[in-house]
Amino acid sequence: MSLTGTPFLYTTIALAVVALALPLALWSRLRGPQALRTAVRMLMLLFSQATAVTLVFVLVNNSNNLYDNWADLLGTGNHVQQAANLGADGTGGIAYRKLPKVRQAFGPADGPGMRAAGGVRVTQLKGRVSGVSAEVYVWLPPQYDEPAYRNRKFPVVELLSGYPGSAKAWFGSLKVHEQLLPLMKSGRVAPFILVSPRTNLIAKIDTGCANIPGTVNADSWLSIDVPKMITDNFRAESAPNGWATAGYSAGAHCAAKLAVAHPDRYRAAVSLSGYNDPIGERNSLAAQSVELRRANNPYVLLHNYRVPPRVSLYMSGEAGDGYQAGVALEQIAKAPTSVRVVFLPRSAGGHSMALWRPQVPTVFRWLTQQLAPAHGRHPGSPTPPGPSTGGSRPAELASGTSSRAGAGRRR
Repeated sequence: MSLTGTPFLYTTIALAVVALALPLALWSRLRGPQALRTAVRMLMLLFSQATAVTLVFVLVNNSNNLYDNWADLLGTGNHVQQAANLGADGTGGIAYRKLPKVRQAFGPADGPGMRAAGGVRVTQLKGRVSGVSAEVYVWLPPQYDEPAYRNRKFPVVELLSGYPGSAKAWFGSLKVHEQLLPLMKSGRVAPFILVSPRTNLIAKIDTGCANIPGTVNADSWLSIDVPKMITDNFRAESAPNGWATAGYSAGAHCAAKLAVAHPDRYRAAVSLSGYNDPIGERNSLAAQSVELRRANNPYVLLHNYRVPPRVSLYMSGEAGDGYQAGVALEQIAKAPTSVRVVFLPRSAGGHSMALWRPQVPTVFRWLTQQLAPAHGRHPGSPTPPGPSTGGSRPAELASGTSSRAGAGRRR
């Protein structure tokens, strides 16, 4: 029975109801020695508590997509087949763009929200460079199959989940495809291909989006194997002009790091409540040494460039949870690097889906502005409106369109 499936949810609800009904029905009707009656009553109470806790966990997990399956929950899943030393650029000397195309089989994805807005599809990918084997979820924009677009290529956004977190979370919890479908149809947001690969590759530990010889090549999985598969199977724009990353929490750190580390592969990144130093997630493999922390810190990477990379970053967060990380990058950024920082108040939702979900339309309008030159204006679409630069009304704060000046007045 699937951890996130409807049958398991209904089973936990039924058990919780039974556990509540048993004491009410049997408490005063038990017969036998006092010790036996006490033991049975204690068992009924424990059963009731266990089913209640289980039901709450299932509801929270389904809402936030923390664990995708039983292996993730129990810590028995490992998606790393090998982790060779791939060198500084993560390619291992492989001319990966010249590798033969691999055609993947895709099927409909299961789970809450996965069949909405045209449906999300999934495939199991074996990374030829990284040595990672895991699932990748893909959603195609409404224009993809329209005759007017049959010869057009589409920009791509790689969506990265937090830790712990499921690759389904962007679709199931943040409802990114449901929110963007009407915006894409109306032309207010570019028709992006949305790609969400698994980021939790080793049981009970965050990979830190890093390449660590002998342990994991998470960076190469996300920045080489997944993009190569997408361009092999879909009409996707080539890197870097047509590619961006977006993430929340640990996925936000990963999104910024990938874009800054690989400006030849990505043009833009969105970081929602992220951090720069991998020590921000103490279970991160990239936080285990000073060398790894520096090698996977977007601030250090950006600071060390002799020639600033052409990359655009969107950083949003609350005080102490993403905002300062964005300001630090903004302060050292030099053209053509650009950094937009958005302050969010504590009242906007905290470190949760409630904070990140309302920001989806805003950040994708921003991404449309960054990647539009790569794919051109699509037929019949108006120029997308830019994010607000003032006001800071509650709705703007929640959606991430408040200005940094407005933020300063509220600190």
